[in-house]
Amino acid sequence: MKLGAFEELVLLAVGVLGEDAYGVTIKEILKEKTKKNPSIGALHSALYRLEEKGYLEASEGGATSERGGRRKKYYRLTSHGIKVLEEANELRMAFSREVPGLNLKPSS
Repeated sequence: MKLGAFEELVLLAVGVLGEDAYGVTIKEILKEKTKKNPSIGALHSALYRLEEKGYLEASEGGATSERGGRRKKYYRLTSHGIKVLEEANELRMAFSREVPGLNLKPSS
């Protein structure tokens, strides 16, 4: 598994957004959840890399007048993308359990 921290956040954002996962909505949820504002260039680079790795699949939506006739590119997690997220979480949790004094509680 080769997955950077930002790539992991992008995959999580796509998973949360479901059928509404495209550039702008992914950027918005990342900003909301991380309190950071990723550049659209960095986001598109990550989306491209994740698609190349087989973690995401992309499809084009219909053209809209609000976008000057351009189509939105929608993303969805592949089964491989879901598996890599599960592996990343397992690794993080296993490491965390070994940190003395760290008392992790499930979020509600």
